[in-house]
Amino acid sequence: MKRLSVFSAAWVAAVILAGAPRAVLTQSGITEAPTGFDNLTNGFVDQLSFDEAKAVFAEQETIEDGLGPVYNAQSCGECHQNPITGSGSQIVEQRAGSSKAGVFTDHAGGSLIHSRSTYAELQERILPGNNVNTFRTSLSTLGDGFVEALADDTLRAIAAEQPIVSNGMIHGLAIDVPVGETEGLTRVGRFGWKAQHASLISFSADAYLNEMGITSPLQPTENTANGFVVSYPSTYDPVPDPEDEGEDVVLFATFMRATKAPPREGVIAATPQAQLGGLLFNQVGCAVCHRPSIVTAPPGTVLTSEFTVPAALGNKEIHPFGDFLLHDIGTGDGIVQNGGQATRNMVRTAPLWGLRTRNRLMHDGLSFSLLDAINRHDGEAKKVSHNVKKLNKADTEALLVFLSSL
Repeated sequence: MKRLSVFSAAWVAAVILAGAPRAVLTQSGITEAPTGFDNLTNGFVDQLSFDEAKAVFAEQETIEDGLGPVYNAQSCGECHQNPITGSGSQIVEQRAGSSKAGVFTDHAGGSLIHSRSTYAELQERILPGNNVNTFRTSLSTLGDGFVEALADDTLRAIAAEQPIVSNGMIHGLAIDVPVGETEGLTRVGRFGWKAQHASLISFSADAYLNEMGITSPLQPTENTANGFVVSYPSTYDPVPDPEDEGEDVVLFATFMRATKAPPREGVIAATPQAQLGGLLFNQVGCAVCHRPSIVTAPPGTVLTSEFTVPAALGNKEIHPFGDFLLHDIGTGDGIVQNGGQATRNMVRTAPLWGLRTRNRLMHDGLSFSLLDAINRHDGEAKKVSHNVKKLNKADTEALLVFLSSL
């Protein structure tokens, strides 16, 4: 086939070498972020503290702890557990609402439709009149400490260069979202399918409430059940709010900050076929959004009132194969969270690190093969998807081998 010259030689090298064991990079002071599915700390905290935080992350909550009354899981680990605690899983959550004249409105009680309840009469379901309905897969949290440590300007720069790199085809959107633990502060969103969170404390408090139904100082108000307000004290909610004083939220964030990034499959990645696939990944345009390498902010950078980038997370090169920006690739879930109505049909680029541990792909988990996921890319990614379809059989196989090494 004719090779598509889209990126610089540096980008090509980044694709080939991503995940290779390099102790020190060419830029002074920047080192590779540690990787591994080994349940070992990345150095943010010591191993004992990591293990203690991991245990809280995986701990099963009960009604006596404040579980519910509407919820999706009994622990963080229930949804983040493949192949190790903190990874993603096959578990999905459901979102719904209505769209009229291009304006999205939340379902009664919020767009999240909880799959479980501690009382049958409070079980949520999609009510009539809601024409937007989608699933969202549980994302991996491994390496998220490095993602949190990315400077806002780094993400904005990636968004700014995309129209230049891709001749205007693709332009990621960086949105500013509130940081719950620092009043008045916003950062560029990077966590969740809608990039709706920018800090792991905010993310943890949100998940504790919305996935387990446990309130905390940052999220002190219980969810409703399809709009029905569940108040304390009652049969439905016997534990006074906030049900967690904030300690668990901090431990959840500590665990995620201390996890290693997902590793490449070294044997496959080193094969000539996978290396060719890496070149093709770059040349067809996948790497515009699925960016092979990003460097975190320097140690000492103040991110929030409670978090300054430590040496373990600062000046680290990571290989997320993502840009953490919002894009419209024709598969948007129709839901609006942070970011306003313009983001209704956008989703955050799925980081491809750890891709080989997933058998349900895309935001809704409804693609069951790599080619199906690629073929679903439209909108901003239409030309890239078309480029993949033009590959010959051998090159297509090489691309798939490369993706299977991630």
